[in-house]
Amino acid sequence: MKARKVALITGSARGLGKRTALTLAAGGCDIGLNYRHSAEEAQQLRREIEETYGVRCVAVQADICRPDDLSRLAEETVRQLGDIDILVNNAGPFIHERRLFADYSPEEIRYLLSGNLGSVIELDALVLPAMRRNGWGRIIHFGFGRAAESPAWVHRAVYAAAKVGLVSFTKTLAVEEARNGITVNMICPGDIKGDNKEKLIREAELLRDELSPRGRPGSGEDVARVIAFLCQQESDFITGNIFDVSGGLDPIRSLSGGMQRRAD
Repeated sequence: MKARKVALITGSARGLGKRTALTLAAGGCDIGLNYRHSAEEAQQLRREIEETYGVRCVAVQADICRPDDLSRLAEETVRQLGDIDILVNNAGPFIHERRLFADYSPEEIRYLLSGNLGSVIELDALVLPAMRRNGWGRIIHFGFGRAAESPAWVHRAVYAAAKVGLVSFTKTLAVEEARNGITVNMICPGDIKGDNKEKLIREAELLRDELSPRGRPGSGEDVARVIAFLCQQESDFITGNIFDVSGGLDPIRSLSGGMQRRAD
């Protein structure tokens, strides 16, 4: 078994992906970074990881919604670092404008479904053969708070449908691959916004969030430390689980209230 694991994190030039990459690098993993447009940020992060933690790190440009890019992302990571042991499917398109399902274009529907479900499944399929061959693997998917309950989410119909479908896939793949030493879990971050996605917990503890039951905003480290735990050698008995990392906050507000605001 390799002494140093190779971790590929999609969408890792910024935000939660960046904090996850730094956390796994601190734990001794070689890191495959992925970006779509943020080349400068990705290269800066690559240098930071190599200089700070002494591990290998590569940055690969790829749009996860493009099958050819997915294949190239996996192939280039393996070429430079070796077999992928840990896959963190962080990237996923999201349309911030609040709209009813009827207001989405067919192109937007395909974009959201592909980026949040289809592409995740395809990338999993690309890394599974090596994980099976090596008898070890960790796959992390990203959802949203309460995704395991299949809730209605007004103005987020397509995104929510893709992520809820990913819940079922997460649980199924976990059962199918458990005998092969591969675990599959889903992380569901709370309402972690802006720069907080890259903050450490000690930084977030200095801030206040009146909407959060915990009283402070969530940080990138809150999410990344759970991922790091799930990727440990001893976490092989934890699979097929959906982990809310939300500080107790329900990210889906009152549905009736949301519809009322729309009507107003």
